[in-house]
Amino acid sequence: MTDSQRDAHDDGAPCGCSQAQLERIHEYLDGALTVDDVRAIAEHLDDCPDCTHEHDLEREIRTAVRRSCAETAPETLRASIMSRINEACGRTEAGAQAESESVRQSTQ
Repeated sequence: MTDSQRDAHDDGAPCGCSQAQLERIHEYLDGALTVDDVRAIAEHLDDCPDCTHEHDLEREIRTAVRRSCAETAPETLRASIMSRINEACGRTEAGAQAESESVRQSTQ
């Protein structure tokens, strides 16, 4: 992107690109763009190192969040939580075990 193009589109984004362009990067990562828009963003990323940096950073953040949310709680923690819930609700032990097993199977 030339300096004059940056000046024409500058609205406070770090690289001089329009904020709308930066927001499109999020849509690009979400897979929410048309084929033509994907092509336009990809071409822009080829020409704009600052937007490429923003794209790469956002992709890394999304990957880290996805990984951290994929971990399952240890069985002892799950059992402790279910036990407390059952105590608070006054459920019987047999009913609590059946419900706990149902929850365990639904999260696997």
